[in-house]
Amino acid sequence: MIIEYIRYRIPADRAEQFESAYQRAAVPLAAAPQCVDFELTRCDEEPECYTLRITWTSAEDHLKGFRGSDAFRDFFAEVQPYFPNIEEMRHYRHTGVAGTGRGAN
Repeated sequence: MIIEYIRYRIPADRAEQFESAYQRAAVPLAAAPQCVDFELTRCDEEPECYTLRITWTSAEDHLKGFRGSDAFRDFFAEVQPYFPNIEEMRHYRHTGVAGTGRGAN
């Protein structure tokens, strides 16, 4: 598996539309067999900063499978207006450093 992180900076006056677009884009994303899971988060300290995390079955499945699919076209149609607001879009791998904190109980 591979994890894609996309960091956005969205002006406050576009935040509601941005989140609504991702609500709609979540439908084709969730239906894609290459997508394991995803989450859109918003920064508390800088509310104009968002991070989208998508876990893919592999980078190849994402880049060749999903991006060549009807699901991608439907997904992209919703979020394309926000692509100029992307600050980072990269794939990451787990390092093996992970754990559960005491607060999880």
